[in-house]
Amino acid sequence: MIMPDKAKVENGVRFAQTCILGRLRRQTFFSLAEANAAIAGALDRINDHVMRRLGVSRRHLFETVEKPALSGLPGEDYEFAEWRLARVSTDYHVEFDRFFYSVPHSLIRQQVDIRATQRTIEIFHRGKRIAIHQRRYGGRRYGTIPDHMPSSHRRYAEWTPDRFRRWAASIGPQTEGLIVAILASRPHPEQGFRTCLGVLRLYRELRHDHAEAVSARAVEIGGFTCKSIAALIANHKAARPTAGPGAIMDHANLRGPGYFH
Repeated sequence: MIMPDKAKVENGVRFAQTCILGRLRRQTFFSLAEANAAIAGALDRINDHVMRRLGVSRRHLFETVEKPALSGLPGEDYEFAEWRLARVSTDYHVEFDRFFYSVPHSLIRQQVDIRATQRTIEIFHRGKRIAIHQRRYGGRRYGTIPDHMPSSHRRYAEWTPDRFRRWAASIGPQTEGLIVAILASRPHPEQGFRTCLGVLRLYRELRHDHAEAVSARAVEIGGFTCKSIAALIANHKAARPTAGPGAIMDHANLRGPGYFH
């Protein structure tokens, strides 16, 4: 039913009940198609009726006033999207739902908007879309677009693999080896920056010998994540060798087993 001037929904429902349901209430229909045909006929009569006060029909008002102002239907079906704010990490990735998606490396430490749908991850900076990824639900945690990591990346990023290696070497060779192993375990070294930062921050409160022991154990078992290393730190005291039972001293006042026989 065409209602000019965007009349309220309540009025439209009341009008339909009066002019359509009221007109058809005494008729009997034997199929849905038959009922729909009768409703369509009643609707045409309403829309083509010339209103006394305006001198034109509802159809005329719709065709001349309402229809030209209507926007076209969207080209794609509506899809629910979730928006979040994020800050680009030193590895030029942003995190969403425990997975990481790359952006151009020049945006390191910049704030961006993430638009996540069931199928895609879109990333915007100052209203402009700067990256789009297929959303990940399993497999590798990093989605990296090669164009986001040119060879000139190190000129712009504050962190480099060599800087992490030198920081780790200041603690000891085992820690240096752990950091090198973490970087080597990633398809691209920059993808290990986040883990390296986390590990070295965990080590801030540890003595160097403690950190070295944890690093050696992490390399031994392949524990190249912050979660694994944090667990090793927590369990280190239990894992440290304890002093065995001391030897019995030979003393004149000590009675040997022969004393009791």
